[in-house]
Amino acid sequence: MPLQKETEVPSYVLMGLRNETASSTKPVSLTPFGEACLRLDLTAIHEILEKTGYKDDEGIANELSFQLWTSQMQETLNLKKHGDTAFRAKDFATAIKCYTQFIDGGTMVSPTVYARRCLSYLMNGMTQEALGDAMQAQAVSPEWPTALYLQAACLFSLGMENDAQETLKDETNMEAKKNKN
Repeated sequence: MPLQKETEVPSYVLMGLRNETASSTKPVSLTPFGEACLRLDLTAIHEILEKTGYKDDEGIANELSFQLWTSQMQETLNLKKHGDTAFRAKDFATAIKCYTQFIDGGTMVSPTVYARRCLSYLMNGMTQEALGDAMQAQAVSPEWPTALYLQAACLFSLGMENDAQETLKDETNMEAKKNKN
């Protein structure tokens, strides 16, 4: 079921927002990750996510009490590890399966796992699911550029060019503000 029922009507119209076409046409300076998402270069996105690893998960609350550190916890971590191995090997179907089991375990929250499963979904043509994961990654880590870049890639993949361009512009503005501070 598509996220937007009337795909021929831009989402800004459905949401009652003004279309800022003048500002939308201005070229935006993108990071290499943003450029890869703009081009929908899934191979480049994969390489960047692989290089980044899990460093972007630092600071995400994953407080575990001693009681939670059980065999179930070890199984959950093993699922993530198996998902990572499949992701590196570009076995995206297995990565989806392992990351889904990791997420469903609910013991830990990882925006990187959502990002990796998002790309795995994109590689398998499951664009709606990919968009859901990109949005979930943003919910977990609102200031994380990767989440918005992946949302833009998903929107491009869904043929929602204007929304994708707006998402890229929003991310570029967010990064510019962040770099000023």
